[in-house]
Amino acid sequence: MSRAALFHRSEMLVGPAAMAALRDAKVILFGIGGVGSWTAEALIRTGIGHLVLVDSDRVCITNVNRQVQATTGNVGCSKVQELAFRLRIINPEATIVAREEVYGFDTKDAFDLASHDYVLDAIDSLSPKLGLIEQALGLPVTLFSAMGASGKMDPTRVRTGSVWKSCGCPLARRIRKRMRHHGIAADFQVVYSDEQRVSRGIDAVPVHEDRPVPGCNPASEDAAPASPSFGPSHKAFLNGSLVQVTATFGMCLASLVINDVVARSSGLPPELGIR
Repeated sequence: MSRAALFHRSEMLVGPAAMAALRDAKVILFGIGGVGSWTAEALIRTGIGHLVLVDSDRVCITNVNRQVQATTGNVGCSKVQELAFRLRIINPEATIVAREEVYGFDTKDAFDLASHDYVLDAIDSLSPKLGLIEQALGLPVTLFSAMGASGKMDPTRVRTGSVWKSCGCPLARRIRKRMRHHGIAADFQVVYSDEQRVSRGIDAVPVHEDRPVPGCNPASEDAAPASPSFGPSHKAFLNGSLVQVTATFGMCLASLVINDVVARSSGLPPELGIR
């Protein structure tokens, strides 16, 4: 297989210098769910040559409606391993590292963020998300972050822009509040939706250890062993979400990286980011 043939249509649009820059770019992506899985797919299909995937979850049946690697045939399998397998088939020459790990206060030093060009945040839990943002902002890397995609139905309302100017997103509002509390004034680009949150079914459901989500536990003794990070059990709440929105978020997050790499390779002003 020839890389030139594989990415011929991409090179027609952005040119050989940009394709070389995409091949050399090093990206680490935290969270490969409804947003992050599509981000990873878009990056690899466009020519990113080095991608690290970080997620501790295993595939849950409720993931199938929106996550690119999730099927009814791989429930209980590692999300990062399933996605990495798929991406290696798309581009066997790409370096894809799957890390089935949790990002948090106790584990953050295990991730050498400074060795990457781009840090992508698609985490959907507030504390680790804020921790990653704060860590990345203190390093010479470019940070892009996805805000809340759940409870939204209109993909045409998805936007990119400054975290301080995003609107209509409760998660972004909470992130800004926490940033102010921690004295963080730095700016970075986020993906968000300005659509007002909707629910035509069940509102957010609290998750309790004694009331697991149906279909998110191993169905037999042969299935993968349960763990605190299996399925969505580590989350405080579950919210309704649809692939037309989460995938759009993912494509927009990938586009921030791709457009930034292309701009830098052409000597144009890059996207707003911490570098």
